[in-house]
Amino acid sequence: MPGARPDQEQLLDWMQSLSNWGRWGEDDQRGTLNLLSPDKTKRALAAVREGTSVSCARRISYEAGPDTPRPPQHFMVRSGDPYRPGEGPDRQGAADYFGLIFHGHTVTHIDSLAHFFWDGRMYNGRPSTLVSTLEGATSHAVDVAHGGVITRGVLVDAPMLRGVELVQRGDGVGLADVEQAERQCGFRIEDGDVLLLRTGQLGQRERTGPVDPAVAGSAGPLPELLPLLRERGVAVLGSDTGNDVQPTGYERFSNPIHQIGIVALGLWILDNAWLDDLAEACRARNRWSFLMNILPLRIPNGTGSPVNPVAVF
Repeated sequence: MPGARPDQEQLLDWMQSLSNWGRWGEDDQRGTLNLLSPDKTKRALAAVREGTSVSCARRISYEAGPDTPRPPQHFMVRSGDPYRPGEGPDRQGAADYFGLIFHGHTVTHIDSLAHFFWDGRMYNGRPSTLVSTLEGATSHAVDVAHGGVITRGVLVDAPMLRGVELVQRGDGVGLADVEQAERQCGFRIEDGDVLLLRTGQLGQRERTGPVDPAVAGSAGPLPELLPLLRERGVAVLGSDTGNDVQPTGYERFSNPIHQIGIVALGLWILDNAWLDDLAEACRARNRWSFLMNILPLRIPNGTGSPVNPVAVF
């Protein structure tokens, strides 16, 4: 059954009561990344037993689809076509161009705190006009995370916990799933963690083909998780969806996890993570925590970055 949804008045209250504005200073642009620490990183590194790594990025595709109207582009600037053995020249090489719109439902990426606004403001009260068409994000850009996110990750595998193949579109991962995961899988979400929520939706897309989330709906984290994210000090929230259940059922909140999470909490969000391989690795080891590495590109004035998150056991 679909999980609980707080009403709109509760969400409006959370924009204030869950706010981290001013918590790390009036000029802060890092938000929940302030919950990372050298000690947390060292403890996550010390927990590595095998050195086995698992990518949590979906392989980039150049094909258009209902959920990818403007797909990534790739073309060769130079190639090996002109060269034949014995003909020279001595300097022979290849180079490519690569461009993409990473925000959306198919490219694995992390959102900076410049990605969403509320009432003309972004996290910590800065005006939304600091993100302009001409210059991009002149504040809260992804480059403030240039040191990367290297910390403990934990996985809530909702389909496994429910005994189903996937969480259906329009349903979401909620408090009951997280509480069951903590009981059954032997971890507790802590300050500075990367919390990953698997629905199985991205894997289903690879098997059955793309659909338009605006029409078919989407699974994702339920808004009821927001107080827990604040209370436990989650540094990054990620899932194998766009991280908002669709349809939301709210008049004012088209993307409540993004709107409240990014703007009020200063929460960094990892969209479209590939979690099927990670879930398989966790099940094989009966271990649901791991070292997590998320390394954004240093994109000046960018509202996010494509990433290849890597879990290490």
